[in-house]
Amino acid sequence: MPTIGVLALQGDVREHARMLGEVGAAAVAVRRPAELDAVDGLVIPGGESTTMWKLAETFDMLQPLRMRIKEGMPAYGSCAGMIMLADRIEDGIAGQQTIGGIDMVVRRNAFGRQVDSFESDLDFAGERVRAVFIRAPWVESVGADVEVLGRCEPGDRIVAVRQGPLLATSFHPELTGDVSVHRYFVDMVREL
Repeated sequence: MPTIGVLALQGDVREHARMLGEVGAAAVAVRRPAELDAVDGLVIPGGESTTMWKLAETFDMLQPLRMRIKEGMPAYGSCAGMIMLADRIEDGIAGQQTIGGIDMVVRRNAFGRQVDSFESDLDFAGERVRAVFIRAPWVESVGADVEVLGRCEPGDRIVAVRQGPLLATSFHPELTGDVSVHRYFVDMVREL
């Protein structure tokens, strides 16, 4: 049974932990570098990407996160977590930093404000899933080594990607009860 951390600085921590448990992983909250060192993989939840970045700096987690990602630790980012895993972002605040790792450009709040939130069915890695988009980003462009796993209307926007041990979605699967995305990630962790 893999031990998967959920970055517990801000965001949907409990919801992700519940979904991970449903697909056979031991989920633990990660707030400190020592806790990060003890996990086989990490979920970076939705929330607010600028708040996560600032809290990661405040709690001395940004550099340890970057190092574990660089060393090949599997990680999955949903919504704000997608932004945190992006190498480059559009519409960020001045000086906003990410953990990085996925060769992509992500546009923050691309689908609109909170009132523009929506649900949609889409294909994710060959499975039909229900996706919840809340102030969600989309992927503007990807590098050659990034696999596109899902797209969404309007505009056939990229909303799910994978690069090696890193997975990211614009949407919040933890809010739907559909374990498909979490199962996919736990399978990634088991394979690596």
